[in-house]
Amino acid sequence: MIQLNFNNPFPVLETDRLVLRQIRYSDRQEMFQIRSNRETMQYIPRPLANTVEDADKLIEMINGFVERNERINWAITEKGIDKLLGVIGYVNMNEGAHRSEVGYVMHHGHLRKGFAKEALKAVLKYGFDVMKLHSVEAIIRPENEASINLVEGFGFVREAFFRDYVFHEGKYFDEAVYSLIRS
Repeated sequence: MIQLNFNNPFPVLETDRLVLRQIRYSDRQEMFQIRSNRETMQYIPRPLANTVEDADKLIEMINGFVERNERINWAITEKGIDKLLGVIGYVNMNEGAHRSEVGYVMHHGHLRKGFAKEALKAVLKYGFDVMKLHSVEAIIRPENEASINLVEGFGFVREAFFRDYVFHEGKYFDEAVYSLIRS
């Protein structure tokens, strides 16, 4: 049985360079910058944020999932610099299959610095060791080579390819499903 206990207390994760902590309203400006940037969000089928208040609503929704032990997202921050660099978490749970989907997005000013890789390593360890997941999946648009390279570097394997899987902003998009099974 997977273990979901995200709010008593919220699990803070640390790596060599990062602190993964709960998302706060003080992150609203960086969250808005991430969610309003068309290039940053190009592979994530979610509406763009139009105002900082949209970021507030997103933070409220994310923390509501945590309070109800339904999903968890961490703010990715650098040690000693408590500023949101990105978000990573388990965004869709399948408790019966002991499986969850991992999702992540980095602020456009913090790409190609290894932060996503370092954060994903910590989140996978938490998922397998603490949550007792059997497998983790990542659903990735086939043209998102950076994300594919990231998960393949951890041993994820492409299990499926779905044509026209997502409808977003008036278009259909293909998606590939990558999976990592606990060794």
